[in-house]
Amino acid sequence: MKSIACMTGMVLACIATHAWGQAGFPSKPIRIITLTAAGGSLDLIARSIGQKLTEQMGQSILVENRLGAGGNVGAEALAKAAPDGYTIGMITVSTHGINPSLYGARLPFDAIKDFAPITLVAEVKNVVVIHPSIPANGAQELAKYARANPGKISFGSAGSGTSQHLAGELFKMQTGTQMQHIPYKGAAQAIPDLLSGQIQLMFVSIPDTLPHIKSGKLRAIGVTSRERSSVLPDTPSFAEQGLPEFDVRAWFGMTAPAGTPREIVGRFHSEIVRALSLQEVRARLSSIGLDPVTSASPDQFAGFIRQEIAKWAPVVKASGAKAD
Repeated sequence: MKSIACMTGMVLACIATHAWGQAGFPSKPIRIITLTAAGGSLDLIARSIGQKLTEQMGQSILVENRLGAGGNVGAEALAKAAPDGYTIGMITVSTHGINPSLYGARLPFDAIKDFAPITLVAEVKNVVVIHPSIPANGAQELAKYARANPGKISFGSAGSGTSQHLAGELFKMQTGTQMQHIPYKGAAQAIPDLLSGQIQLMFVSIPDTLPHIKSGKLRAIGVTSRERSSVLPDTPSFAEQGLPEFDVRAWFGMTAPAGTPREIVGRFHSEIVRALSLQEVRARLSSIGLDPVTSASPDQFAGFIRQEIAKWAPVVKASGAKAD
């Protein structure tokens, strides 16, 4: 009888937790921590989703911008927030793909243990653009030219350890080529040097270079994701061009702090997926070059994060990149 009573108590507790997670939540405003300044792509994602969550969940959504250390400041604040469902936040390929290897023991959070992943929300496809002085029209021609001219091609990036920098390092690893990396403080500073021929190559987000591709000042020779971009439908992926394992994209996701009840995480997953299915939200994100994308479940997103960390670890090591 005692064991039956104990089991009955456990069942009732589970029912109560489920009911709290589904019916009693939310009962006050929710905070979304994002990692960049107001007006940036990540901020736009957070505010677009937040606006719809306010309508769908019946509570105000407050967006808080926490900047610094390649996103680590905001991610640390999210990791240390109370796991009660009233704080969620944005993460990126940097904070949960590259930075665990780039910062190592200096990373102020555990990218796996300190978070309860919810879903991917968007990605930005990168394109490989070259100065017209380089006689290449595709990945294999670029690799052939680079092997014939070791160390003579310079590629720029938005900074050491960024996904754009490491895309170049991954290309070098997969093609056995030597190229010199030139880090800049943002893609906007690198593009003028690419246009002038001071550097010859960039792995860069499509929105940053699309006007120059359309004008013919830069040549797009491939996109870095496995599938083509709807913005550049005639530009094949590097995977199509004989590099099947080449898949680099800047992705953005949403998580809660570790320990947040699974019912709450599941609720956020369904609400965010619903928000991102709305045509007005998709159009808003697409207008600045973002592709809305969601995970089938929180567990799937958790698996994706583990894969990203494992993928970037050897690339970071081979590149010799160090955190500033």
